[in-house]
Amino acid sequence: MININVGGKPYQIAYKTAARYPKTRIGRLATYTDHNMKLDLCDDYIVTNNEYFFDRDPDVFHSIFNFYRTGVLWIKDELCPRNFLEEINYWGVRIKNTHRCCRISFEERQDELNDQLKIQRELEAEVEIEENEELFHDMFMGQRRRAIWNLMEKPFSSVKAKMMAVASSLFVLISLVAMTLNTGQLSGKTYWEYVESMCIAFFTMEYLLRLVSTPDLKAFSRGMLNTVDLIAILPQYLQAILEFFDSDKNYIKHEADMQAVGQVGKLGQVLRIMRLMRIFRILKLARHSTGLRAFGFTLRQCYQQVGCLFLFIAMGIFSFSAMVYTVEHEMPQTNFTSIPHAWWWAAVSISTVGYGDVYPETILGRVFAFICIAFGIILNGLPISILFNKFSDYYSKLK
Repeated sequence: MININVGGKPYQIAYKTAARYPKTRIGRLATYTDHNMKLDLCDDYIVTNNEYFFDRDPDVFHSIFNFYRTGVLWIKDELCPRNFLEEINYWGVRIKNTHRCCRISFEERQDELNDQLKIQRELEAEVEIEENEELFHDMFMGQRRRAIWNLMEKPFSSVKAKMMAVASSLFVLISLVAMTLNTGQLSGKTYWEYVESMCIAFFTMEYLLRLVSTPDLKAFSRGMLNTVDLIAILPQYLQAILEFFDSDKNYIKHEADMQAVGQVGKLGQVLRIMRLMRIFRILKLARHSTGLRAFGFTLRQCYQQVGCLFLFIAMGIFSFSAMVYTVEHEMPQTNFTSIPHAWWWAAVSISTVGYGDVYPETILGRVFAFICIAFGIILNGLPISILFNKFSDYYSKLK
């Protein structure tokens, strides 16, 4: 018998039993004739009772010990998958020696653990829990840059930082109000332009302070919220540049005048896009809103479920539009003149909005419409629980 001590627990395995698996660690211990080679396989050797000592997890080795006796590797559900894989790799036992039922359950727990660890790392990166304080010591004006960084990025670090976060949120709201009122035909339109410009100046100062004080420029450039900040201020400056280089600046400010004189060209289209991009300014609220960050994180993590939902919606639209077109296209003055024309009806019916601008008139068409609406109700209810549970979990972790 081979005397083995694993983590303080003694075991005995017959040489003949261990030699059946010569590629494993215990199998090599049984087949090697050189005593020095045997000592290389263990952590210690006790001469008095001829016992080989291994400083490994005794709970996992109990499964290894049963493997030598039965030839099957059993996996307990309470064992950590990562620790179990590390241990069996040390002992030279392969996961394929388990039964299919055990292996499927183990792989599911392993995938779940890997997903949890991945999400945990991404959540830590989302809120920037860890900060390398040593980076500021080696930087030029490190202490001042660290103070600015805490002021801009850590609202709970001081009262000033909290006031800065509140001011940033207020400027976002004021900017959105000014941008909205600036689109109306108001006498104070120029005033709202000045208000919006002041907000853009504050956002620019905020972004530059973060950029100057960041300890890691690469991580800063990859940050999603920093990209949102840049997108929030960039359209305003691009619009100003285009206005400056245009020869006729009057038609840029008043789109109605441009249409009247037929001067809306490529530059006008670009400026329209620039004005539209200013609405992304509302995304800046995500920097100070845990709920918005949790919502965006949920969509990123559940992109497969959301993709399946859109796939099912597309399949339903194509199927029900074809059904209704088949029974409705011969009706006089019908709106179902082709399957593409029926897509709009199928889309609003599956979403259970039902505008009523297009509707079937035949009995069979109304039956198809009822099935389409019922399909939409069931389909829209499927991912709600999954998304809500994940959102609640991510929200609590971010908090």
